[in-house]
Amino acid sequence: MTDNQFLFSIKPRDKLLDLRLREIWQYRDLLMLFVRRDFVAYYKQTILGPAWFFIQPLLTTIVFTIIFGNIAKLSTDGLPPMLFYLAGVTAWHYFSQCLVKTSDTFTANANIFGKVYFPRSVVPLSITVSNLISFGIQFLLFLGFLFYYMIIGADVTPNWHILTFPLLIITMGVMGLSFGLWLSAMTTKYRDFKFLVGFGVQLLMYATPVIYPISQIPEKYQWVMIANPMTSIIETFRFSFLGAGNMSWTGLTYSVVFTLILFLSGLLIFNRTEKNFMDTV
Repeated sequence: MTDNQFLFSIKPRDKLLDLRLREIWQYRDLLMLFVRRDFVAYYKQTILGPAWFFIQPLLTTIVFTIIFGNIAKLSTDGLPPMLFYLAGVTAWHYFSQCLVKTSDTFTANANIFGKVYFPRSVVPLSITVSNLISFGIQFLLFLGFLFYYMIIGADVTPNWHILTFPLLIITMGVMGLSFGLWLSAMTTKYRDFKFLVGFGVQLLMYATPVIYPISQIPEKYQWVMIANPMTSIIETFRFSFLGAGNMSWTGLTYSVVFTLILFLSGLLIFNRTEKNFMDTV
């Protein structure tokens, strides 16, 4: 029989950067099923259900406000502490969730991967999309607080840089996805990385201006913060919606270029790992 007699012909990837975008489009229904699974099943057996999408960032923001704002007296660049921390938490949570959940792609879905064929990249893509829905819900919470503080006359000034918002979302999502693709190969072979990922993400948060503005870092150490590609994303997000922060087009360009390189290299690692990961898992 020839390949023309079959609807689909499953062949190994000849090239590492064989993205097979057409094949992913053919499996778009499966992608949506995975998105629904990730979004609905996560809180399905909880008492509060979807309310956790609001409770988690809100509780985190309150804790940061009390500890870092009221007790440690860290500067918030003149912004209301609640709004300052909520902006950072909202953006960071989307990035970190994409990273952490994608890093466990092969081990968490080994049973499915070992039984039926479908483009493996559908799974990490579904994680990014489902987290985008969660981000949208939490972003509405942020907008609610923003409008409240604007009504009471707080010094917050949204500006035209809000137009960069779609770029910020895409960059955060792709960056988290790309780091996750890298780590997925490591967690498949070395299970220790699975325990280190969550801890490492927490440490990375403290190296990102989530709980403090970059203006409070001594100038001779600011280059370390700027080297973090999430720094420009967080600062631009705050500057766009709140009018305070260090918005830098150079820094934003660096973050975008870094993300593109990381994404391409992550695909290389992911495509290489999926060929023989079942032998390891």
